[in-house]
Amino acid sequence: MSKSRAFALAACLLLACAPGLASDKPASDGDLLRLLAITPSAQSQDYLRTKQQFQLHTLLTEQRHPETMDLSRRIAGNTTANITAGLRELFAVDRDVTRTMDAVASDPARLRQLEDASKAIQDAIRSGHRVYFYGTGSTGRLAETLESSLWRPFWERAAKTPSWRKIERRLPGIGDRVRGEITGGDRALIASLEGFEDLQLIGRLQLQDNHIQRDDVVFAVTEGGETSAVIGTAKAGAELNGGRAGMTWFVYNNPDRVLMPFTRSREVIEDPRITKINLATGPQAITGSTRMQATTTSLYALGVVMEDAIRGLLRPVLTKPELRALGFDDRATIASRLRQFATLQETVATMAPALALWTDRESSTYDRGHHTTYLAGRALMPVFVDVTERAPTFRLAPLDRVDAKERKSWIAVQAPVNHADEAWQMLLHRPFHGLDPALYAKPFETQIDDSWLRAAAAKSLANAGAEQQALYDLSFSPRNLQSSGPAAGDHGAMILLGAETPSPIAMAWMRAFSDRDASLGIIHVGSTPLSKRSRATLHIGSGKPWLLDVVVPVHNDPLELDQIIALKMLLNAHSTAIMARLGRVVGNTMTAVQPGNLKLIGRATFLIQSHVNTVLASAAWRRKHGATPAITYAEANAVLFDVIDHRTNDPALTTSPEVELAIVRILESLGARRAISWNDAAALLRARKLDAYLGDYDH
Repeated sequence: MSKSRAFALAACLLLACAPGLASDKPASDGDLLRLLAITPSAQSQDYLRTKQQFQLHTLLTEQRHPETMDLSRRIAGNTTANITAGLRELFAVDRDVTRTMDAVASDPARLRQLEDASKAIQDAIRSGHRVYFYGTGSTGRLAETLESSLWRPFWERAAKTPSWRKIERRLPGIGDRVRGEITGGDRALIASLEGFEDLQLIGRLQLQDNHIQRDDVVFAVTEGGETSAVIGTAKAGAELNGGRAGMTWFVYNNPDRVLMPFTRSREVIEDPRITKINLATGPQAITGSTRMQATTTSLYALGVVMEDAIRGLLRPVLTKPELRALGFDDRATIASRLRQFATLQETVATMAPALALWTDRESSTYDRGHHTTYLAGRALMPVFVDVTERAPTFRLAPLDRVDAKERKSWIAVQAPVNHADEAWQMLLHRPFHGLDPALYAKPFETQIDDSWLRAAAAKSLANAGAEQQALYDLSFSPRNLQSSGPAAGDHGAMILLGAETPSPIAMAWMRAFSDRDASLGIIHVGSTPLSKRSRATLHIGSGKPWLLDVVVPVHNDPLELDQIIALKMLLNAHSTAIMARLGRVVGNTMTAVQPGNLKLIGRATFLIQSHVNTVLASAAWRRKHGATPAITYAEANAVLFDVIDHRTNDPALTTSPEVELAIVRILESLGARRAISWNDAAALLRARKLDAYLGDYDH
């Protein structure tokens, strides 16, 4: 995408695609639809009439970031220099997180909020109560990361030290005092469950399901600040604790001013019973992809709060040398830890040239029709999160189930264990939690007025139970080796975190890849370089496998927060760069988005409108076709629902995403002044990627 078209589209997004963008006379609703012979469906009419609260294109997190507007073109070349340039664009956006961390650390009022949050955690745990983190999608995985990748592993490591007897005596059952939950339960870690996130009801029900009681502390986390399920949790927490200040926290990443027009957001922002932590960071590296900078911001800030709370809990229990042995710095404060993010971000950004080699290798693997397998132990949660978030972001098949008759997922994630139950335990550090229909079914039937949401929630509930655990095997089991083991041309990546050394099972996994002529890479993130012993064990230096060794220059990292965040940023940039190279990104927009919930329907509608109107406003279009009225949001939405319906009934259309089909059909029809069919649009997309098609209008 050229800079001119990128900036035009950015202006379109920021101005909410004002109808006059393409001409002085905007189209009236119906002009385009008459040309295409489309009658707006009942669903489209209902969405426009009653779902305005889910049309979120005015949010800051939904805008385009100027650093990455030409990402898809910049990274598309055949050299590692192209990939490095694209990765540098992605890493540049992480500087926004640094600015937010510095701003919070320098603002006494905002800093006091985090200090109060730490104190609330300490008070709850000292009095025998619990802390509950809840989120949807990316923030749901954040919530589970706080529990299963930070809190529980820290206490498991502490249990192996001489200090443990003192800790256990003063803080019995400490490892079970934090709960992280995603909307839909643990099954939703793998793939989202449609309809759930749009319901305040499910946030309330899951809080009850997790046995959250009065005097427990509740953190409701949402990147956008508008997610209904998270808002339902915040309201339920406030009611449970009788409105006492400091017991229910709402953490979000958009400015209050852009959220106030949305009723559900305004109700939380104005509710004095709920303490707000605003961590607004700005647009995302990929438009609307809040798995990146927004989630990095919230995870780091809440991780620092958790670290500070643990330090506060242990100070009366342990001596200073014992605290240092667990990784704590006597002089660390929340402010100093927030400011350390700058060093973390700079360190990760310097890895762009080395990371480009891995990005090239993995993207080439998929381009040739092969597969990748990730193996991770201590790093299993951040690896699993990044891989599973690729599916909804870039329209990929989710992880394959054990009963799959063919391999559809490009990627597999495995743990260095031999049995599925062991793998789930390594991921969660606790039992799998599914949703019990006995608790949810009746409220869904009687308390959801919208018929579409009611049907979607009921369908998702059938796929959210405890039995879902048995459908996914994340182990390096004989069954997995046989069904999805490496083949020639596949790629394997072993991820090591901190002082982790490869186990015998991990070595067997490596031999399986080596023996079958699959490429192998080792990615290590730690406070010191990979040990000589591990290098010798892994035969590093022989050229196979290759090594990416990332040294995080923060040595007091008791929860391994800095290492996990560094790995998260590396994986986010790596996976995004892969998908941009494979045509799953246009500029920095997610044109492959799957409109599976009300928010994503709104995003898809706006992407159609904005891309079409940017082309119609271009000089190249005007020279070729003359001035053409801009299309309206209502027209784009009607076309979107029409293509959704056609894709459902015509297998020939399923190879192209709805947004891309809609953009091409609209532009081709307007240019020809006659309607082309959905199949014609699909044929054009099979011949040329959307980015190249739109490139015709860059001049």
